[in-house]
Formats: sequence, structure tokens, C-alpha cells
Amino acid sequence: MGPGARLAALLAVLALGTGDPERAAARGDTFSALTSVARALGPERRLLGLLRTALCHTDTDSVDGAVTETLFYDKVLSLHEDSTTPVANPLLAFTLIKRLQSDWRNVVHSLEASENIRALKDGYEKVEQDLPAFEDLEGAARALMRLQDVYMLNVKGLARGVFQRVTGSAITDLYSPKRLFSLTGDDCFQVGKVAYDMGDYYHAIPWLEEAVSLFRGSYGEWKTEDEASLEDALDHLAFAYFQAGNVSCALSLSREFLLYSPDNKRMARNVLKYERLLAESPNQVVAEAVIQRPNIPHLQTRDTYEGLCQTLGSQPTLYQIPSLYCSYETNSNAYLLLQPIRKEVIHLEPYIALYRDFVSDSEAQKIREFAEPWLQRSVVASGEKQLQVEYRISKSAWLKDTVDPMLVTLNHRIAALTGLDVRPPYAEYLQVVNYGIGGHYEPHFDHATSPSSPLYRMKSGNRVATFMIYLSSVEAGGATAFIYANLSVPVVKNAALFWWNLHRSGEGDSDTLHAGCPVLVGDKWVANKWIHEYGQEFRRPCSSSPED
Repeated sequence: MGPGARLAALLAVLALGTGDPERAAARGDTFSALTSVARALGPERRLLGLLRTALCHTDTDSVDGAVTETLFYDKVLSLHEDSTTPVANPLLAFTLIKRLQSDWRNVVHSLEASENIRALKDGYEKVEQDLPAFEDLEGAARALMRLQDVYMLNVKGLARGVFQRVTGSAITDLYSPKRLFSLTGDDCFQVGKVAYDMGDYYHAIPWLEEAVSLFRGSYGEWKTEDEASLEDALDHLAFAYFQAGNVSCALSLSREFLLYSPDNKRMARNVLKYERLLAESPNQVVAEAVIQRPNIPHLQTRDTYEGLCQTLGSQPTLYQIPSLYCSYETNSNAYLLLQPIRKEVIHLEPYIALYRDFVSDSEAQKIREFAEPWLQRSVVASGEKQLQVEYRISKSAWLKDTVDPMLVTLNHRIAALTGLDVRPPYAEYLQVVNYGIGGHYEPHFDHATSPSSPLYRMKSGNRVATFMIYLSSVEAGGATAFIYANLSVPVVKNAALFWWNLHRSGEGDSDTLHAGCPVLVGDKWVANKWIHEYGQEFRRPCSSSPED
């Protein structure tokens, strides 16, 4: 097998195959790429049209006036008509997935008493298999919790559609949407229940608290689309507090539950149990349970990572360092003489450079369009296996140079700028990545850190350098954080980021540990060109010094 064939075989493994694009949008993976979330708007538009027809032909006296269904229709229609409410807002993306996963099913079933819903029911059944799965709802809920953690967002503010970081008495607006979009009690309940079902009471309690508050404010206003009620929220919140060690709150909420459902024997037994526990330990009446955030054993640099993400890529002090500079780069290459590229050296050890306007808007769009049909859930190497993991939420595709002449031109530009050989098998095909709701990639190395890594199957050495192109802009978040360099780089549309992964000795540079911060608001696309050691011997000569 020749080098080119080995490269193709390996990249097929890394990308989990490059088969039929119809298989790329696997059910349960909608949440992991924003382009997949946006595609879900199409089925909902069709359902809206069918619901409108059903409501027009429904006898308002025979189906309780179909009032709640009409309110649901009006609410969803307004979201589709308002161009300022894209799915780039994680709250809107979450609620779109929730509607298609459960709300629409509840609405369709609620109208079964009507004789005029056959078209709506048939239409729903036709698209049902293509709608987001429960795994998507879980993924979208975990995304909101991730954003809550990394950016220290206030849950009460999020429920009102406000993205605020609250630290003590200080409140910082991280993003100001053009139109506020509030979550309902049922929305908050579903987020809290996902955490509750995982035994994660740190996240469950604030979301269930907000659900209870919203349900209290709208008690008696039944909504067809809702899965939950005030009683459900009180039930889950009471047990969450009990599990967290706050028996006093559990008792208070359980008593409130019995006001609405006095015949519930299970809750009555819980009340007796909590009263007995408090009688045996009176000091628990005033005890405040401190709930610890769930530990992430694989992420030892969590505080540094999240601190860098919270800067949102703002590093004003870097520009006070004299050794960092800007220039128009030609790299003494004739290819760049007529159109040099603006270069910003933003770090020296490790060496990191940003190249502004490396691609044009039309090139970035074409790359996204080429990749979109082939996107599949991104994976990470674990020994010999490729796994889907919670710490990397995105979809990716690999593009060969033969897809379009523009990709050949792009490779020539990368080669001219870096001075490296980017032809296969000395470099991998272009990997295009679209991040999902709260999409991120926690701290990792691009180069192989184990001799058994699948990267070595290419027979071209380790990844010596990374060339990453930002193919889109985002409204907030999504910075590239270099953990040990204590640096984060914001998403700069059409720019490219370059760094060396290996020292000249061939040893991995541990200072290149980096991460893709969660996308707070926006649709983030990047393209990665990974360049390998072999083929670069005379372009980047080796050195025995570990410092080089």
C-alpha cells in the first residue's frame, strides 16, 4: 500500500468513514452541530403549516376552543417570522430541539378528538423519524449546563434570556440579544430533570428552582405542549434537596406538593420521613447544604481553562510585549509577493501566529458547503478506538484536494506561508468542523502522545504543526485557549492560527495544550490542516536541543 493509500485509509478511520452523506446526520446527533440544528427548522415549518390548517377546520366549541394549541402555534410562528432569533442562540436551539422532541407530539395527541387533524397526524408521523431524539434533548440540556459553568452564568437570568456572569455582587453582560427569549417552566424543568437523572444535583437544583418559580406564577394555565407541571417540579426538587442533604427544604417543598395533590401517599410518607429526620437532628433545620460541582477527573486544568474562556479572547496586555509584532508576510515566496498576508505573532513559546484574512468570504463559504453533507460526530482517539465523548461536541468532515480546485489553491497558500510540504502523505486532508450547541473541545494536544496512536499508521511521523482556519464568526465564546501559555485567541473570521506542536528535537511541546472554549452564541466553523514531520526535514531542520 502506497503512502497516499495509507493516508486515505487512516483518515477514513479517523472520520468514522466517509460513506453515504445521508448517514452523516445520525439521529441523536442533531445537537452536536449547529448546521444540523438549523436543518431541523424545515420540518417544524411543515408542521406549522399543517397545524394552521387543522386549527382553521377545528370546531372551537368541541375541542375546548383549541385555545392552547392556537397559543402554541402563534408562539412558534413568531419565532420563525423573526429573523433576529436564529438557532445560534443556545436557548432558541434548546427549545427548538425540545419542541420537536416532545412538544409537537403532545400537541398532535391533544387534537385527536378533532376530525380534521388527519393531515397533521399523517404529516407528523412522516417526519417523526427525522426529528431530534431524546439524546438530542439531553445533549442540548447538558450544553446549557456547560455554558452555565464555564461562563458562570446565572440560571435565573438565562431563563429570562439574559446572558450574565454573576460573581459576588458583580454582574457582567456577556451577550445582549436583540430580542429577549424567555424559557418556560417546562423548559427549565427539562434541563433540571436531565441533571437530576444523572444524579447531578448541583445543576438540577437551580434549574428545578426556576421551574417551580415559573410554574407557580402560571399555575392553572394549562399548556398542551408541556410535559411537566408544578407538582412534577416540586417532586423532583424536593428529592434533589434531600439527596443534597437539605432535609428542611425537602420537607417544605413536599408539604407544598401535598397542597396541590393531597392524596399522594408516596409524598405523604416522604413528609413523615423528613419530619422524623429533623426531629432526630434539630440542627438540620438551619443547616445550609453546600453542593459541590461534579468533578471532572480527566480535566486537571479546569480552573485555568475556564478562566481563559471567560476572557472571551480579550488579551489587551499582550500588545504591551515588545517581542510580539505584526507584519505583512511573504515568507520570501513569489506566491505571496503580490498579496502578502497580515501576520500577528501573538506568542513566542510556544510560537503562535495569527494570519488575518487568510481566506475570503466566498472561500470560507465554499469550504462549509463542501463539508456540510459529510459531517459526522467528531471523535477522539482512545487507544485503538475512536470514541464520541462529552468533552468534544462537534461534527467534522475530511475534504480531499480533488473536491474542488479551490482546495488545491488553499494548500498552495498554506505551503507558501509556512514553508512546509502539505501534500499527502506529509499532511492530512483538510478537516472541517462545525460546533454544536455550547460546542467545545476541552484541553488536548493535536500531536500524538502515545506510540500506539493511530496517527503513526500514516508512516509520516507525528503532527509537527497545526494550521487552523476560522471559517465563520461568533457572537460570543468559542475562543481557542492555550492553557500553559495562559492565552486565549478569539474567533476571527477568515483568519488562520498557526503553531508548532513539536520541538525541533521531535519531542511534543507540552505548552501547546489547548482547547476550543464552548460557543456561547454563534455558529462556529473551523478547518484544520495538520502537517506531519516527514517531508519537512530540510524545511524545518531537526535540533538536539530540547529548547528549540
